[in-house]
Amino acid sequence: MGATGSTPKSGGWAIGWIVSAAVGLAWATAPPASPDADRFAARDVAVRAVLDRYMDALNALDVEGHVATYHFPHYRHASGEIVVWQNAEEAMPILAVPPEERRAALRRALEPDWHRSEWTAREIVQGDDRKVHVATRFVRLRADGSVIKRFDSLYVLTLEGGRWGIRGRSSFAP
Repeated sequence: MGATGSTPKSGGWAIGWIVSAAVGLAWATAPPASPDADRFAARDVAVRAVLDRYMDALNALDVEGHVATYHFPHYRHASGEIVVWQNAEEAMPILAVPPEERRAALRRALEPDWHRSEWTAREIVQGDDRKVHVATRFVRLRADGSVIKRFDSLYVLTLEGGRWGIRGRSSFAP
């Protein structure tokens, strides 16, 4: 019809309207760009690096490296109890063992056929620039890769003194 386009001669107006609506919907539902996005991306990398060091040190039977990923006091909620460790020695009594015997002592403390542990899930579910909550799942594995046990946990990591560390965890592990 007329110049107003109220009655188009083809279906092109419908396609244009659908495209416009789709673009509008995508814009309305897309998270806004934020100056914090880069800061949180860097935070997430740092947090995952702490969890990697935590697990790598355990797998290497490196007691000192493992406990170095903690902040103190450190809180652990497992087996129906909350334990608060004030320092590395309380968290890892194996540190009282002579250094040359620590690896063997840690190995004995683990399950008899334990070979290594692995993260199978790590998702930052909440956080800001100083604290994050990470929902995790890890498995304990035998040398052949078969699973001994799986555990879900919630780790709380905090930025203190310029360093990210594990402040506490709530675990279904014993």
